[in-house]
This record gives sequence, C-alpha cells and structure tokens, in this order.
Amino acid sequence: MNEEFLIRQLADGDWDAVVALEHDAYAADGLSEGREALESRARCSPETCYVLEQHGTVRGYLLSLPYPPLRCPDLAVAEAGAFESDNLHVHDLVLAEELRGRELAADLMEHAHARAAAAGFAKISMVAVRGSDILLRFYGYRAHREVAVPASYGRRAVYMSKSLG
Repeated sequence: MNEEFLIRQLADGDWDAVVALEHDAYAADGLSEGREALESRARCSPETCYVLEQHGTVRGYLLSLPYPPLRCPDLAVAEAGAFESDNLHVHDLVLAEELRGRELAADLMEHAHARAAAAGFAKISMVAVRGSDILLRFYGYRAHREVAVPASYGRRAVYMSKSLG
C-alpha cells in the first residue's frame, strides 16, 4: 500500500462516511442494509472493523465479526449480539467507486487476514455478491453452494470461506 492510504480501525466518527459508501455501492441493487444494521455488526467486534483513509477522508471500509461457520448475517436484520467463533466473517468491503481496480480491496483483505490470524481465528468467510465469487476464488476462497444464503443478499449470492492456517 502506498503512503497516500492508511488502513486503521473504524472509529465512531467514521459512520457517516461508511453509510454513504455502503449506500452508493448497494442501493441500486436493493442490497443496502442501512446504518442500524451496519453499526450493529461493528458493535459485535469493533477490533475487526477497518477503514481505508486517504488524506484524512474515509474512502473505504471492511466490517467483519466472529460468526459461526457456514452461517452469515441477514442484511435485513440487525445483530442482537456477538458470537464466539473461530471463524471471522467479512460482512462487507466497500471502496469509493473511483478507487476500485487499484488493488486497495486486496490490501484491506490482506490486513483483515493478517489481523484475524494473529487473533487466533482459524477460518475466514464472506458472502460473494454480484459475481465477486470469481475474484474470491483467485484469493483461495472455496464456494459452499450448500449454504442457504438469506434472500436479502440477492439471487447470485454465494457463501465462501478459506482456512487461515
């Protein structure tokens, strides 16, 4: 990552930017979950949620939380509480549109993977939407088509995971 960008832990003052980025990325597809649900996921594991900052401005984020393997949050429902699990679920990763295609998403994922491994997580999972399962396979993720993903993720959603070992 170049010096122009900084990955740091999500802070309370970042939420307006995170919500705006999430809305811009997903609202047109009906996948936007809104502030309450996003904040509920971060409250479950604030130490595993990060932002990508450029010159002091939040330009991307990654929200992750411990979640039972082969399960995922429902976008339509806020989290009631945290799970204890050796699986870290990357719930959402969004970059400002003009930053996409610059490998910054890979930098965020590598950061999350390194922190998850250091914290003792054995696995990491995601739900791929809008065809992103093709890219996740390149990064070593395996599709679990047997997992029923909530309808709130859309028709092409695929649960995926990989070992951190």
